[in-house]
Amino acid sequence: MNVNELLAEAFGRLPELVRAAVEGLNAEQLRTPPAGEGNTVGWLVWHLTRIQDGHLAELTGDEQVYTAGDWAHRFGLKPDPDDNGYGHTSEQVRAVRPESAGVLVDYYQAVHERTLGYLAGLSAGDLDRVVDRSWDPPVTLGVRLVSVLDDDTQHAGQAAYVRGLLLTDGD
Repeated sequence: MNVNELLAEAFGRLPELVRAAVEGLNAEQLRTPPAGEGNTVGWLVWHLTRIQDGHLAELTGDEQVYTAGDWAHRFGLKPDPDDNGYGHTSEQVRAVRPESAGVLVDYYQAVHERTLGYLAGLSAGDLDRVVDRSWDPPVTLGVRLVSVLDDDTQHAGQAAYVRGLLLTDGD
């Protein structure tokens, strides 16, 4: 297995995690925080997609999928390329209002397809290229990709957990 196949396999697991977290939930459920506080399923999936989209755009020099299309409006937001959910207050979390589970899946899928295209062109040597010198030690491409994958996986798991809380609430 080469580096492209390995990364494609790892990132290739995310679409099903995203789908499973949102599948069958209506817009209100996607916007409902567990126990009245915390991150919603919709916010968690939006956030993980925003992080992947933003980092990929930085790596490729392309515009983010989010701002290139009409995605922001479908979440009740303005198309701000810097708004990715990091540091959001409870009020900002509640302001992320996806139209449906489908919009979350579709936005993630668009970012995922762009990600796979980028990964297909990488070589093993590319992974050692420094992409962010603001950290000590500087961040390489390989470290950045693993960081994005790790963040996405954790947030998908959190979304699945919140989903479970919503569906069993009151049972």
